Amino acid sequence: MWHEETVSPAKIISGSFTGPRSLFVTSNGDIYIDDGVKNGRVQKWNAERNIFVMVMSVNSSCWGLFVDINNTLYCSMIDRDQVVKRSLNDSVMASNRVAAGTGIGGSALNQLEGPRGIFVDVNYDLYVADSSNNRVQLFQPGESNGITIAGTTSLNPTITLRYPTGIILDAEKYLFIVEILNHRIVGSSLNGFRCLVGCYGRGSQSNQLFSPFICSFDHSGNIFVTDQSNHRIQKFLLMKDSFALSFNQPKFCSTPIWNSNGITFANRSIVGSLPRAIFVNTNNTIYAANHENNTIVIWQEESANPTKIIQGNFTLPSSLFVTSNGDIYIDDGVKNGRVQKWNAERNIFVMVMSVNSSCWGLFVDINNTLYCSMIDRDQVVKRSLNDSVMASNRVAAGNGTEGSASNQLSSPRGIFVDVNYDLYVADCYNHRIQLFQSGESKGITVAGNKSLDPTITLDCPSGIILDAEKYLFIVDNNNHRIVGSSLNGFRCLVGCYGRGSQSNQLFSPFIFSFDRSGNMFVSDQHNDRIQKFQYIEDSCNNSLLITMYSSVLTSNSSIYFQVCSEFDSYYEAIQMNVTITGHYTFLINSKMKTIYAYIYTNNFNPFDVTENMVSRSGGSGNQGQLKVTAVLQVNLTYVIVIVTSRNLMGNFSIQGSDRRYIGFNRIREYL
Repeated sequence: MWHEETVSPAKIISGSFTGPRSLFVTSNGDIYIDDGVKNGRVQKWNAERNIFVMVMSVNSSCWGLFVDINNTLYCSMIDRDQVVKRSLNDSVMASNRVAAGTGIGGSALNQLEGPRGIFVDVNYDLYVADSSNNRVQLFQPGESNGITIAGTTSLNPTITLRYPTGIILDAEKYLFIVEILNHRIVGSSLNGFRCLVGCYGRGSQSNQLFSPFICSFDHSGNIFVTDQSNHRIQKFLLMKDSFALSFNQPKFCSTPIWNSNGITFANRSIVGSLPRAIFVNTNNTIYAANHENNTIVIWQEESANPTKIIQGNFTLPSSLFVTSNGDIYIDDGVKNGRVQKWNAERNIFVMVMSVNSSCWGLFVDINNTLYCSMIDRDQVVKRSLNDSVMASNRVAAGNGTEGSASNQLSSPRGIFVDVNYDLYVADCYNHRIQLFQSGESKGITVAGNKSLDPTITLDCPSGIILDAEKYLFIVDNNNHRIVGSSLNGFRCLVGCYGRGSQSNQLFSPFIFSFDRSGNMFVSDQHNDRIQKFQYIEDSCNNSLLITMYSSVLTSNSSIYFQVCSEFDSYYEAIQMNVTITGHYTFLINSKMKTIYAYIYTNNFNPFDVTENMVSRSGGSGNQGQLKVTAVLQVNLTYVIVIVTSRNLMGNFSIQGSDRRYIGFNRIREYL
């Protein structure tokens, strides 16, 4: 035994037990220890009297022991595929009662196979590490059938387990599981399971485990692990500041809007031709790579001109990543087969990863693991930057063979790793975004081609970011736009006007980054520039001002020429102006059976009704109400046109919902 903060044992107790597999200590200091393998019993060391006494008879070694809040002792009998229990309050040591399992090994809900670690909560719910079934089972009080809550055949997809041996619940009832054959400890949270320690494969390094068996928390949240095949007990410290991110993940409202007209932040004279790599940190410092002259260009917040230029010996960098201490990781794979780090403190470059491809995506996760998206190898690899020796890279995603299967990638580009170590990959040539959950080799398509839920059509996605609410923002390279998800699905955010060089257009954008205000900085490759798209904070103002417009269509109204056979389709054109850029909804009310609404930018041409059209809605059977939506900007004039079908006349009204004010002004004559 060790007392708190002691390095050397404070007490050693000699006993008459053989090959113990588990122990449990109660609040009074009594120790319950397995002695089943040869002596068929569980013993208790009485702390007050300093003696051992037998407290349970068993016919198997107990690979898990637990005493619940009602003073009931549980034993997980590995050789009998069963968990048994008895009350320690009984004066006579009666026969044990069955807590879980039939005594016959199997995978049915009432069976166990090779059970190991157990945990009983304050509700007397029993959790069992059902090792040979690769699952964790929950047996509620009085129930003989278990519920699979993690691993194989769980009701909700959780995580793949390999021989779980230990289990603990925290104060919020989140699970922590020791996996002996995956040589790691995983934990659940609001966002699902993730690897916590031993996430670097089997081994004897300080960040590795080899057949861990069980773990326990101290009151500070540090983890103590029995690392069996390394013949040691490891302590892993809880990192209080482990969630300090170097990049921005803003929290937006449900319908955020960005000004569709971008500002050119940097042109070719500064960032060179075909700029790709850009990064904005939490201090709003902006980093970009110029691969024409092999430099990293840096702007401090609010600076129009670069404040620092770092000369490097890298070639054609396609990505960079900046950590919270200011170190810069930059791709140098295309010719030199490496990733370099610029050490901010020492002002030097050092090699940190060996690669055999250019890294079109770089990322450093919260556990200081570096990821490289190797476009030429159809794979994402990773290595821990905590390792003192630069060992071989490990595979994070993709089997190295180009393809569209769930374990394959085709020309992967941008990557993102969240705080659960879930890896998101912009799988360019498969036109999809793949999610590889921690420890899984098969990805889940979360956007694009063949996604489980219909989302959006992508054409070579190249960059990806998650915001604070885990909504996806994707650079859609060959569609020349950036799209984002929300509660209502995906929509275009910027670059929504086709390929081009205008301020509201992009041409093969590669990647983007948020500043802390939510503004987007986009590497607009074929326009040789970095564009800034400003986030319109007022677009999230939920206070609504209702603006009304009413009129009537008569035989004296103007004639609409969209369909030659409908020369008697009457229309009215109304000019609109807004005081704030945002997403607007218009409700058109009328008793006419067939009615249409069209919105145009700048002006309406009745001889070419498709010219300048930005939105449309309508038809027959509208039941008196029609809705049309559009993003309107303060610096533009819009025209909304209300049209009937042949010979129809009658009253109509337009009800506009906006964040401040909509000005309606009837246009008397267009002809």
